[in-house]
Amino acid sequence: MISTCMSFALAVSIHVGLEQGYNSIHPHARCTVDNTIVGVYYNSEKTVSSYVGYELDTWFDTTTEVGIVTGYSGAKIVPLFRVIKDNWFITPAYETKPRSNVGITIGYEFKY
Repeated sequence: MISTCMSFALAVSIHVGLEQGYNSIHPHARCTVDNTIVGVYYNSEKTVSSYVGYELDTWFDTTTEVGIVTGYSGAKIVPLFRVIKDNWFITPAYETKPRSNVGITIGYEFKY
């Protein structure tokens, strides 16, 4: 079952409303079974994140992903929330240094 659930992607992103320079290239491996998602990716802070979550079909042919993710400096585990349409995605973002800021990450994911 694992060999049939695997998918690979490469995302490119921009970070809006944040002060620090962030990684914009995100290799990604995922396993999807039914609507449950589990995966790893190279995150914006240049570390590896792992996550578990659930895909929900939402309005206007979009998919919303919700779950938890590791690998960020703000906390050991943070919420995962991402809205996707036609391989474009948007997700909330925040930083704690040099000061607290809230922003968004916008990107496009190339799936292989």
